[in-house]
Amino acid sequence: MNTESTNTGSQSATDGPAEQSSAPDSAIARGNLRPSDAPVLGPRPVFRPEVDKHTARAFRRPDGQSGPFAEQPATPQQQAAAPELVNRPPDAVLAEAFGRPAGSDELLQRDPDATGDSAAPPPPADPWRDPEAAARLGAPAVGTPEPARLRPGIKLTAREVLFGSRVAPKALAILAAIALVIGLAGGLVGRLTAEATSVLTSKKVTLAQDSASGKPQSSVSKVVDAVMPSVVQIRETVGDNGALGSGVIIDGGGYIVTNNHVISMVAMDKTNHGKIQVTFSDGSRVPASLVGRDPKTDLAVLKVDNVKNLTVARLGKSDDVNVGDATLAIGSPLGLQKTVTAGIVSALHRAMVETPEAGDDTAGAFDAVQTDAAINHGNSGGALVDGQGRLIGINTAIRSESGGSVGLGFAIPVDLVKRVTQTIIHHDTIEHPWLGVSAKTKQVENDTLSGAAIADVVAGSPAAKAGLTEGDVVVRVGDREVTEQAELTVAVMSQQIGQKVDFHVVRDGRQVTIPVTLESDRNAPKPPQ
Repeated sequence: MNTESTNTGSQSATDGPAEQSSAPDSAIARGNLRPSDAPVLGPRPVFRPEVDKHTARAFRRPDGQSGPFAEQPATPQQQAAAPELVNRPPDAVLAEAFGRPAGSDELLQRDPDATGDSAAPPPPADPWRDPEAAARLGAPAVGTPEPARLRPGIKLTAREVLFGSRVAPKALAILAAIALVIGLAGGLVGRLTAEATSVLTSKKVTLAQDSASGKPQSSVSKVVDAVMPSVVQIRETVGDNGALGSGVIIDGGGYIVTNNHVISMVAMDKTNHGKIQVTFSDGSRVPASLVGRDPKTDLAVLKVDNVKNLTVARLGKSDDVNVGDATLAIGSPLGLQKTVTAGIVSALHRAMVETPEAGDDTAGAFDAVQTDAAINHGNSGGALVDGQGRLIGINTAIRSESGGSVGLGFAIPVDLVKRVTQTIIHHDTIEHPWLGVSAKTKQVENDTLSGAAIADVVAGSPAAKAGLTEGDVVVRVGDREVTEQAELTVAVMSQQIGQKVDFHVVRDGRQVTIPVTLESDRNAPKPPQ
């Protein structure tokens, strides 16, 4: 039953109004001073929120339960009627499990008035004397007595041993004899070791040398002696900048051939402060003048004046060079003048195209002589000679991932060297065939054929006049097969100006032949400065 407390006392929450009572348990009897004529307030309305069926089902009382879950406090009448709790003996099972053993008078609680145990607890039973004792770890049956500690001895000094009569004379004599034997043995071993060491060294030994005056000179030495005076070191300087290279004397009038990239810094200098100096094999140095140069073949010609008794290199022929022929590379690699390295001709007609670098306008294209003779920076412009000392090429380039020599050196063939240098000496300039295209390597015909794909055609060029267009893939120029961009450049450079050459191209999947008349590169547009 819900009730509310008001300032008028207790009121039952029933439908009728509250009634005053004059019974002894009334509010007046309890000393309530409320006036009798005070108004009586009615009960407040009770608000019961709506409860949905799911919540009611989840939180309802179990079946058969009515009212609160807590037990109602017993009334005085119920307490009086409840049976009185009395002590009764424990169950037999509990008494057997938790009771004292038979005949024991021990108590679970110690006497509070006792001052201590009346008797010491009995020692544990000796399992060695009890045949029914279980196996367990314990002390041994017979104890082992600890050994008696020896009293530390007294340390004697050397004086007490020798003069204090603390050691018997006999013992001293034995010790002296042992020391004497050890000393004699050590001396004998030292003597033997010293004698053995003295055998390893001797001042009586004199080494003899064999004179080579009667020996025949090797063929390589003869070649080096004959060619070395014709190879020079070249140094170019422009202000504080400089570079080193090599060169070869090709004419008694003082003409020297070298690479264009060896002297390009001086050639491109607009201030005219550049200098070229030539150092001969005997150490003499003279200034040199630039006669002319050809960046497209990476060749240049210098001239020195007032130098007598020049040793001129003997020029060979490219047709006489074969793969496997012995070669010598002579020059100044890394600034080391008069350096000779040996090898063989490892390949011929290797198409080489040089890419211009910063401060250098060299764009050489030629059929190179490949050699495994070590070539390094500074060998450029030096001589590559055969086993008879004939010049077969001018060392020009190497191919290496590290920048050092790995046995892949390339030289400009002697026939091209002769033609270009002679033209420069006669006219100080040289012309080359011009096609007027830029190309790149490309695979054609289902990757079974390689060629040089034309990427751009210069307007008004021989290629444009002949009908070559972008996308054509050149696979052959004349009788020479073309498999990459470098081979197309070299194939064009090897032709003659004004010559009509058949270009075999792949166009739209078909091979066609287009004749092209090559013109002089003087007609080519000049690159922007």
